Amino acid sequence: MLFWHVPAPNEALLISGSKRQAQDTQFRIVTGHGSFVMPVKQKARMLSLALREAEIAEDCVTQQGIRLTVRAVTVFKVGDDHLSIANAARRFLTEQARMEELVGRIFAGHLRSIVGGLTVEQIIRERDRVAQEVKAGSHTEMEKLGIVVDALQIQEIEDATGYITNLAAPHAAAVASQARIAQARADQEAAQREQEAAALKAQYERDTAIKRAGFVAETEQANASASQAGPLAQARATQEVIEEQTQLARRQADLAAQRLEAEVRRPADAEAYKQRTLAEAQRDRAKFEAEGDAYRRTTLATAEAQAVRVQADGAAYAERTTADAQAAANNARADSLRGGAQELIAANRVVENLPALVDAAARGLAGANLTVLNGSEGLAQVATGIVGQGLAIFDALKQVTPRGGEVARPDASEGEPG
Repeated sequence: MLFWHVPAPNEALLISGSKRQAQDTQFRIVTGHGSFVMPVKQKARMLSLALREAEIAEDCVTQQGIRLTVRAVTVFKVGDDHLSIANAARRFLTEQARMEELVGRIFAGHLRSIVGGLTVEQIIRERDRVAQEVKAGSHTEMEKLGIVVDALQIQEIEDATGYITNLAAPHAAAVASQARIAQARADQEAAQREQEAAALKAQYERDTAIKRAGFVAETEQANASASQAGPLAQARATQEVIEEQTQLARRQADLAAQRLEAEVRRPADAEAYKQRTLAEAQRDRAKFEAEGDAYRRTTLATAEAQAVRVQADGAAYAERTTADAQAAANNARADSLRGGAQELIAANRVVENLPALVDAAARGLAGANLTVLNGSEGLAQVATGIVGQGLAIFDALKQVTPRGGEVARPDASEGEPG
């Protein structure tokens, strides 16, 4: 309809001349729905609520006295509430095309103020801080203007003096060095992997060639085995026949050897053993006879020598014994006469005749054919026996002679005792 106005979603309809006022605006604000505008009495205008963009490029001086060119962009719009719309309508209704320029100038002033209190390093590293401080500093002005700032970003910082370039030089050099090192390592790893790939390829080709050669050799071997199967089987059969014949000949040879052993060798060995045994018996017999004759002759010679030695020893012992007996008789006679022992006068005759008896026994022993087995010890035993017999006779005479009586006198031919 000609008098019915409907604003767009991003517009606000401003109707002036109406008696209905909202708060202190002196005009009616309509958003989101249409309204009737009376001709002549009322006038309708549209205020855009769309998003706007303002670019800022401002020369700023930092706290260090370094001049920087800071480029920023801000996104803003007229607020949706009636107060913001009223404030924006009073200021920009006829200047809506220049709203970006006017807002940009306000933000540029605040940007110069914020950058002047910071160093270059802070501006570079803390761009969000700069943007937030600019927004906070311009909040009061924007609220009066009915503007709502949606975003403010620092896009670029230009340095005509080269400070930022020099500041970044060490880092750039380090990064470049690391880049070169990384590139060298990448090239080395690539070369190493290429070498490994080439080695694996060569190994695979070698293994393939070896397997192919093995397959060819197996095929040729199978073909050769197949072609030689007939002759080989015949040769094996012939070999088996030869082995059987060889075993048969070996068994026949063993049988002939056993027959020869039983019929010839064993009887011959028995006869040879018999003849050898007889010869050894005859040899031993002759040896024993010869040894017996020699032993008899040796024994006779030894016996004769012992007899001669015994006769000589007997004569010498008889002489010693006679002398000893004579000395004993003299001692006994002297003792009897000196002591006045009348009972020994009779024994005196026996003692005087004792050497003659021993001498006669010794002579008889010397002429006797007596063999003494134990040498001089045996001869001493014989002589001791003879003397012992004489002493036994003397003891017998002493026992039969009465004490204090007279002894029969000997014959006159023997004489008086001395």
